[in-house]
Amino acid sequence: MKILLTVVMTVWVSAAATATASPFMYVPTGDADDLVVIDLDEDKVVGRIGELENAHGLAASPNSEYLVAGSMQPVEGGAAEDMSKPASVSEDEHAAHHAGGDAAAMKSPAYLSIIEPRRGHVIRRVAVPALAHHTAISPDGKHAIAVHSGAGGISVVDLNTMEAVKTIQTGALPNYAVFSGDGRYLYVSNAGAGSVSEIDTHDWRIRRQLTAGNGPEHLVLSPDGARLFVADVDDGTVIGVNLKSGALTNRFDVGAEPHGIDISTDGRWLFVSSKSDQTLSRIDLTDNSVGKIDLQPAPYHVVYVAAVSKLYVSSREAAKIWVLDPAGMNVVAEIDIGRGVAHQMVIRPQ
Repeated sequence: MKILLTVVMTVWVSAAATATASPFMYVPTGDADDLVVIDLDEDKVVGRIGELENAHGLAASPNSEYLVAGSMQPVEGGAAEDMSKPASVSEDEHAAHHAGGDAAAMKSPAYLSIIEPRRGHVIRRVAVPALAHHTAISPDGKHAIAVHSGAGGISVVDLNTMEAVKTIQTGALPNYAVFSGDGRYLYVSNAGAGSVSEIDTHDWRIRRQLTAGNGPEHLVLSPDGARLFVADVDDGTVIGVNLKSGALTNRFDVGAEPHGIDISTDGRWLFVSSKSDQTLSRIDLTDNSVGKIDLQPAPYHVVYVAAVSKLYVSSREAAKIWVLDPAGMNVVAEIDIGRGVAHQMVIRPQ
């Protein structure tokens, strides 16, 4: 009886510790060909997962055991199933991709990498028809999205069968994708068309093309799902879109080449990076005021993590991630990722 009690207590303590542990952050490093695993309790790199090829996009979902990474590395020979000799796409060529890039290279067959974090490696590759920039996973964990910026659309991947089951043409230079909280709609920004496609996930048809500035790229939904905030890279602004009416509700000046964007879980603060101005803006949505701090070099992707009450901002030009206090907008630490560039940052429980 005493032995049984000891075992039960040990299991309970272990489960409680796991439940209260800070989450991990997973970050693809581009042409360093891996992703870093960061313990947000200590803000340090605790591991790396290899077997990736120039991944910029990464996605997770509370209801999926997987991470899904894109690849900016085309497959030679025109066959996505033959991945033995991929041709390199460098970080410098990524800039060309954002401007339109080489049409032939961007339409080369490529793949998504399916990662199981518990095993710490890629367990599957799924062929898709073009280079995959950003990715997304539906809230129910059943589907992954690959955004094909150079091919004018997206692919829908069934995470049960591990096959691409649908392609959708959304518009010129699609860049980013986010699901609504209930998974009913998918929003895809089209940087070359000045629009955001609203896709009904019941039948994967485009329901509306929302007007969204001149160069809409990164997106974030308000916590209540009522508004979509769009970083307009051409105008140096962030645009608010009322999703019920489709009307533009706000426009905030945030500096040249806005890139990363995220929102606090209470919906009060919107954070946006400006690569060219080398600033980070915090928009207070209660009074629409905008505050800025200098952040050098080249602030890039942004993620707010409520579990640790911190803001994480990567650099486009240095292998590091800044850790900020979102209330004071001051840097409290830096995370050295060793190599590569920190792209789309994803949070998962340990």
